[in-house]
Amino acid sequence: MKIILVCTTCSDSQDRVTTLILVLSLLPALVLTCSDLSEFNVLDYGAVGDGMANDTLAFVEAWNRTCNAESEDASMVVPEGMTFLVYPVAFVGPCNPTYITFLLSGTIIAPDNPEAWKGRNLGQWLTFQDVNGLGVSGPGKIDGRGQGWWDISCKRHPQSPGCGKLAPTVLSFTECNQFSISNILIVNSPQTHILVTGCNNVMIDSLSIKSPETSPNTDGIHISHSTGVFVSNTDIGSGDDCVSIGDYTSHIDITNVNCGPGHGVSIGSLGRSGNEVRVENINVNRVNFNKTSNGVRIKTWQVGRGHVRRVVFKNINFTDVKNPIIINQNYHDVKNARKRMKTGVEISHVRYSGTFGTSKTEVAINLDCSQAVPCTNILLDTVELESSSPGKRVISFCNNAYGNATGVVKPNSCLLKQF
Repeated sequence: MKIILVCTTCSDSQDRVTTLILVLSLLPALVLTCSDLSEFNVLDYGAVGDGMANDTLAFVEAWNRTCNAESEDASMVVPEGMTFLVYPVAFVGPCNPTYITFLLSGTIIAPDNPEAWKGRNLGQWLTFQDVNGLGVSGPGKIDGRGQGWWDISCKRHPQSPGCGKLAPTVLSFTECNQFSISNILIVNSPQTHILVTGCNNVMIDSLSIKSPETSPNTDGIHISHSTGVFVSNTDIGSGDDCVSIGDYTSHIDITNVNCGPGHGVSIGSLGRSGNEVRVENINVNRVNFNKTSNGVRIKTWQVGRGHVRRVVFKNINFTDVKNPIIINQNYHDVKNARKRMKTGVEISHVRYSGTFGTSKTEVAINLDCSQAVPCTNILLDTVELESSSPGKRVISFCNNAYGNATGVVKPNSCLLKQF
């Protein structure tokens, strides 16, 4: 069974999201009615599911059977009511079936000791690689059991000999196209919860991602080198960015997301090594930020090159957020560096539309742009922010930021007139 998604009448990103959600909701029914469906249950390959026995080999064998099935559709089943201990594993394609369902109804847990990664890739736990046409769906749970990694993190213990700078990502998708992940609870990741890199046409919907506010580097979702990624109807609370968008990304839509605790939705950091940056067509719509350290943020290093452009933040609500709106082209500024630099990432055509709420700090709008490569075509369109402390005021700060303001803008716009 091969499904091609075409929407000739979609007028905006939300229409595209709605269309994808509708089609994805029909996929289970379509798969179940397909006469050549093959199903592979991990219990049939030796999994115990008691949370203590090592079920890794059973998962590997079930995946191999699923990936090599002689059918248009196949599914790998992790049954409900059971807990499966799985060590680092990669589910690798390309596969024979046109569409594979990874049906997670039970719970998958990681080893609780970093020693289990000895001799392995420290950055990975559950990895899907080179799999096209994939649906990972719940209603199951994945627990990264990250406490052991947080306890040795260099971010927490920078002076400790042998501290860890790298820790596993719970779910990594590498070079996978036309895949979805939905209706899963992901908790306590050692580091990033979900990594999407080198992928196209991705749907992330109806997830719950939870790690403590103090957990280091636990981004909810990180996207890089990918295009056509839709994140919707998802709750994220973590110790780092709820969603972070890296380099070489385009056509990213983030809609109906609750963020907090965490560091907000961030584009960047970009250009750290002086590389060429290409990020464009990013839409963030209907996102609620609750007591996060940042709201909507773009951050670039002074030595970077390239561009970030055509970015829209609209229908945003902030509750007690430290830095609601922030652009930082001087990320990790070195003493006097901004005066010396002749390079920079060009940030242009960024729109803030219908953003409301409260700021925990005095500077509610902070647009700190580069003297060498100023921010241009910034639009503030109906922005109303006030202090979360009664009686206190909030202000705007602009440095080399050019653009226009329309509608009600509070605090007052500090944008320089567009040259």
